[in-house]
Amino acid sequence: MTRKQRRLTLIGSAGAVLAIALGLILFALNDQIVFFQSPTDITQNTMPAGQRIRLGGLVEEGSVEKSDNAQVSFRVTDMANAVAVTYKGILPDLFREGQGVVTEGVIGPDGVFVADSVLAKHDENYMPKEVAEALKDQGHWQGGEGEAN
Repeated sequence: MTRKQRRLTLIGSAGAVLAIALGLILFALNDQIVFFQSPTDITQNTMPAGQRIRLGGLVEEGSVEKSDNAQVSFRVTDMANAVAVTYKGILPDLFREGQGVVTEGVIGPDGVFVADSVLAKHDENYMPKEVAEALKDQGHWQGGEGEAN
């Protein structure tokens, strides 16, 4: 083999190994490659305490409780199940009951989701696609077709 052929063989082999490794990683993480989990996903899958995830859904009406030390407790629902959330910090201006929200954090040993960031919807027509689809599946979606995208 010439030098050029050996180099091409080496590059081709390295590319094949990387492609196989990527395929195995994607196969192993198939269930975990999502933007966020819904409350139903969390209650049905009983995720272990301490696992970092994103939780998305609607802020349940009447569930927001604020305390003096910037601690906020609320519940995130997908109209089928709800998950209790605690957050310490300043909430986004658009955060309110009945609106879409995505929180990032970990599930505590008591089953309460401890959020370290809260993301609220950014305009009148936006709702994350996965939340809109979950609400449509349960018959609670009231928006137009274009709003879910």
